Amino acid sequence: MHFRVLALLGCLLACWANPAMASSDDPHVLVLGRISDDPKIHYEQLKPLLDYIVPRMADLGIEKGEILMARNLQQMGSYLRRGRVDWVSETSASGMWLEARAGAMPLLLTERFGHGAYRTVFFARRDSGIPGIDALRGHSIAFQNASSTTAYFVPAMQLLDRGESLTLLLSPRDKPDRGTVGYLFAGSERNIATWVQKGLVDVGAISNTDWDNPQLVPPAFRPDLEVIGTTPAYPRALEMVRGDLDARIRERLRQLLLDAANDPEASIALAQYFHTTGFVPVDPASRDNLRQLQKGVLRVKDQVE
Repeated sequence: MHFRVLALLGCLLACWANPAMASSDDPHVLVLGRISDDPKIHYEQLKPLLDYIVPRMADLGIEKGEILMARNLQQMGSYLRRGRVDWVSETSASGMWLEARAGAMPLLLTERFGHGAYRTVFFARRDSGIPGIDALRGHSIAFQNASSTTAYFVPAMQLLDRGESLTLLLSPRDKPDRGTVGYLFAGSERNIATWVQKGLVDVGAISNTDWDNPQLVPPAFRPDLEVIGTTPAYPRALEMVRGDLDARIRERLRQLLLDAANDPEASIALAQYFHTTGFVPVDPASRDNLRQLQKGVLRVKDQVE
């Protein structure tokens, strides 16, 4: 009896963790993937746009859509290489890793909240005595998490480019060696701001849009904090497809997404899709920018992790 209850509980937990699983590489199924630490929430954000796209591909043989979540980049890379996922919505840094390691292709740039690009803001307490990002050796820096573009990969790239060595700290109270920059993950932008304002870490790194968000950096913190450096801007997010996806499906998906911002029937789905306001082509300047980002992401993966 107890065994049956435990088995049932295990099945229920598995269903919650993966709200929709792609069962095969069926050519009649379009599979949208996402790296997720909260599958239930992300499923609700992804499903409306998938439901908008699928009926508009019926003449190409697409009969249904499914969603497949991955725990991390490595798992999503495996899904792409095995043909389990067709289309992935990710940050630009994650997208560039998937291109390099899993053969994915950038399809479109994604605009969120009306912004297509963002940059990293480095900030510290005004009384820290840290004049800029060239003076971080021997200090600590808080990143968000190991998949963030502007709150991990981009600032880490900048520090490596300046000849710095990064070492993972055990806690905010841990101190780096004088010859390195110590880093740790705060989990959220609000935590980063709080840790810097409270003096638990010396420097924080977040996007310029998050820096301007009073919910993430409260107005009460502002008198104590100052920007000590910024980075070049990089694309905010990407729609990626697996490299061997049928060209007809790839191009139809591209056109449907490009047209979605002007289609009233897509407005609610776009809003739920991580507050997307539109999609734009990957032009040559953006492609060069992404190549630079990709080089930096691979260097961070190799030298920091």
